[in-house]
Amino acid sequence: MEEKLVSRLVQVGIRTLNPHQRKQAQRFGVEIIEMQNLHTTGTIQWENPVYLSIDLDVLDPAFAPGVSHYEPGGMSTRQVIDLIQRLPVPIAGADIVEFNPKRDPQEITAMVAVKILKEVAARMIELPIELT
Repeated sequence: MEEKLVSRLVQVGIRTLNPHQRKQAQRFGVEIIEMQNLHTTGTIQWENPVYLSIDLDVLDPAFAPGVSHYEPGGMSTRQVIDLIQRLPVPIAGADIVEFNPKRDPQEITAMVAVKILKEVAARMIELPIELT
């Protein structure tokens, strides 16, 4: 964001922001949809292909215990899948971050990460980027 290499950054499902983080988001024009406002937020408007970075910490620990930073009140697996499936523009690339296998002895989070990966890949196939 500092080097203006991207035109837009939208963060969805944020549960905690300290004053410094909020100030930095404002400074760089980061759009934040906090978890407490998720149900009142309409559809996010997109114009270009997106790069989708999924931080598993966005999920409630009940759905993804194998993360480094537990924060109750997060999204459900269904909510994340729904957001992916409803993206109206192509996905140019994606990553899934913050998986901590040491905190995932039942492999619940690993299964969720694989499910999300499959959903992202399917969406990339369904709505490919058109090369001109």
